[in-house]
Amino acid sequence: MNMFKATKAKTVAEYIAAVPAERKDTILQVHNFIRKTVPKLKSHFAYNMLGYGSFPCKNYKKELISWPTIALANQKNYVSLYVCSVDAGQYIAEKYKKELGKVSVGKSCIRFKKLDDVNLPALKKVLQAAAKNPGLIGA
Repeated sequence: MNMFKATKAKTVAEYIAAVPAERKDTILQVHNFIRKTVPKLKSHFAYNMLGYGSFPCKNYKKELISWPTIALANQKNYVSLYVCSVDAGQYIAEKYKKELGKVSVGKSCIRFKKLDDVNLPALKKVLQAAAKNPGLIGA
């Protein structure tokens, strides 16, 4: 489950500090947008990315772990926002795919280069839906 670029960071602040300059504003803006939109999902550092909220799930070793409901990661060529939430058998990110703007969506992942490409009202709906319904049960 650890397919994310390794980082030496151990905290949210260290992760943000380590983001390359050209991407730092975007990561900070998304981080703050998530915190403002779904304040009950506490931010934390998890699995080489920023996590917001969590739910229990089994990893590939069948161990019970705490996985982020929403996660934010800086990748080489884009920003990834992982939305680990399903509503009526459909991934929340895919459900709002057409409304999200100039982004690439795959199941639970929303990828974009800059925040201007994202339709923020639609992203707000995605985050709020995920906060209400964390986890991938029934997917």
